[in-house]
Amino acid sequence: MSLEKFLSSLHSNTDDSKPPDWEVDWDDAPLTYKLYRSLPVISLSPEIPLSLYRHESPPNPDLTTIGHLLWYVYGVSRISQFPAYNARDYTAAPVQMYRRFVPSGGGLYPNELYIYLKIEEAPTGVYHYDAAHHRLELLREANFDSYLTRALGNRSDVTGCFATVFVSVMFWKNFYKYHNFAYRLQGLDSGVLIGQMLEVAGRFGYESSVYFQFLDRAVNHLLGVSDQEESVYAVIPLSAEHMKSQFRDEANGEWEGSAVDLCRELPAVWHEHYVRSRTIKEYPMLTRMNEAAMQDSAGSFGHPSAVRPVESGVQVAYMPLVDHLTHDLASICQKRYSPESDFVLRKVTQSDVAALFQEATASLTHDDDLLGPNENAASRLSLYCCLYHVEGIPDGAYRYDSSAHLMRRVAPGDHRPRLQSGMSIDNVNLFQVPICVHVVGDRDYHKSALGLRGYRIQQMEAGMLVQRLLLAASAIGMGGRPLLGFNPAICDDLYRLNEQGKTSLIQIPIGPYRQRPRLEAGLHS
Repeated sequence: MSLEKFLSSLHSNTDDSKPPDWEVDWDDAPLTYKLYRSLPVISLSPEIPLSLYRHESPPNPDLTTIGHLLWYVYGVSRISQFPAYNARDYTAAPVQMYRRFVPSGGGLYPNELYIYLKIEEAPTGVYHYDAAHHRLELLREANFDSYLTRALGNRSDVTGCFATVFVSVMFWKNFYKYHNFAYRLQGLDSGVLIGQMLEVAGRFGYESSVYFQFLDRAVNHLLGVSDQEESVYAVIPLSAEHMKSQFRDEANGEWEGSAVDLCRELPAVWHEHYVRSRTIKEYPMLTRMNEAAMQDSAGSFGHPSAVRPVESGVQVAYMPLVDHLTHDLASICQKRYSPESDFVLRKVTQSDVAALFQEATASLTHDDDLLGPNENAASRLSLYCCLYHVEGIPDGAYRYDSSAHLMRRVAPGDHRPRLQSGMSIDNVNLFQVPICVHVVGDRDYHKSALGLRGYRIQQMEAGMLVQRLLLAASAIGMGGRPLLGFNPAICDDLYRLNEQGKTSLIQIPIGPYRQRPRLEAGLHS
């Protein structure tokens, strides 16, 4: 199968992404976190702050602060136990899961976090964040400013940054359950994690930027990970001071070396780690896609062109002006909930919808290496939605216009039956959902500018927007459930996206809910 056809099937026909006889070996599942062995470790403080408001001035980036930041981004935050129904023998048994503040497909958490740290309390070097034990594990000790600057194509000077975070993907961690569909999930999960990183870093007062393009082999070599097992998807420098964007600073020029040249500068390292699975099956399509998406020189970096959405519909619903939500991030992270059969159709106001979309699109102002002059990520992604029983807005399908803060109606009426018919698994009753959001992007994932790497970048950007939607929903007392088990062709037809060369990437029902029976406890001091 060609790689282009593989990506097309991931989107249009998810049933083709795994063999019909695929069986999940639940007893041989991998751990949801990577465990290194025999490495120097630095324990992080378990005394986590119970509230997280925006700092007017950033705190000193010491080990305590770094620990708080990493825990709120990707720490194991709580344990949850709930009854699960077994359709084969009509019984219910308790299921226990360790949760984090970010959602993940199947609760498998395929990502890992690494950090290049430069603070007085710890040796300068590259560390792995051990989420299971809330500690740092030292992989390499040295100053890598020059190496990392060149690995980023000489587009940013990391000398002034106290840390640089690497978001990686371990292929097996969700391939064991989802087979090739894991490739799509891994991009979305990475984006959700990046979105949480930007949100938490901002609460601490730190500046950040996102690099989707870099010399993959050089970065993987720095961390000592094998690209047949794991690969970095994003690099995020953090600074306690104003970070001047250098993405488009032509004075620096692109570094003309290659990933191979950089790798020769550092000796190879390999550290033993434990994944628990006794048998790890091959995943050739994932490694082929990873290889095809790699960038070996700065000359391969691209910039997609901004595309204005086609205005459709004559009726608009003006959104009321609402103040930006000033909330405790720790509280809304703890309250964030992903309902399934728990949605309850209750009154939702126009102000609720205005606050939800306003907060979600605020995340599109982040700084990344894809942006051209005077652009933001809104030029690459759009938010569409189907609204039902929202006070002050007629039922219908809409596109949210963030620049004018209004809803442009595409099709009037109640579209819940149509959306419900497109669900591949009836785990959510959309007739109980007042707001069903769809993140929309270019059908060709900017392939002409970014190649096959454009697909995973698009999925990451969609994941970043999803996380912001979920946090905004939690802040106004609602829950959201990200879904990939839907028929995008139905949504594309409903929103008339085909004529624009766009498609629906993910579906997020949002609304009031009731808690299902469960036992849950936080894992912090």
